Amino acid sequence: MRWSNHFAQLCVCASVLLVPFVAQAASEDDPWESINRPIYKFNDVLDTYALKPLAQGYEFVTPQFLEDGIHNMFRNVGDVTNLANNILQAKPAAAGVDTARILFNTTFGLLGFFDVGTKMGLQRSDEDFGQTLGYWGVGSGPYVMLPLLGPSTLRDAPSKIVDGYTGPYPYINDVPVRNSIFGLNIVDTRASLLSAEKLINGDKYIFIRNAYLQNREFKVKDGHVEDDF
Repeated sequence: MRWSNHFAQLCVCASVLLVPFVAQAASEDDPWESINRPIYKFNDVLDTYALKPLAQGYEFVTPQFLEDGIHNMFRNVGDVTNLANNILQAKPAAAGVDTARILFNTTFGLLGFFDVGTKMGLQRSDEDFGQTLGYWGVGSGPYVMLPLLGPSTLRDAPSKIVDGYTGPYPYINDVPVRNSIFGLNIVDTRASLLSAEKLINGDKYIFIRNAYLQNREFKVKDGHVEDDF
């Protein structure tokens, strides 16, 4: 398949470019906080006055079964990324589950609208290229707040480019269709996070930073984390 060739090439390039830089900083540090905080404030204002109201409106007007179905379809597409990274992490059992989920959800689940895989006991993975690099020993590097995209690290930020080639967008030539799907994905993702806002307390920047770093450490080590940040 064409995306696999792009993915393999980008894996090699990203690994070569990232290793010498991420090795220079501890993963828990935030040495660029003076830059990260203004970017976070920009993101927060944009979210408060644009994205969050849009997500709330979407949630209000969309029937729950339809909202769940759309969310499931995007997760089904995301299983391709999970599959690619489980293969790169040499996890054949997890890759087999990903493959089965894609097959069953795409066919019996009507392109993923229904998550029949989970009902069959096929639990969903949550893998990406940043985790793959971490799995093979690449440190996360300094914390980075990306404009529009939110929290990340020096290792994880460029990895998003690699993961992009396992998604559908590079292969949709119709620009309006591609942008519509991409926009719906963003709104769906934001809507799914509305309930989680109740957990945030204190300094939002610090809370989000610590939560992100701890969650990434948890995922990279597949839940085997001995010490907290």
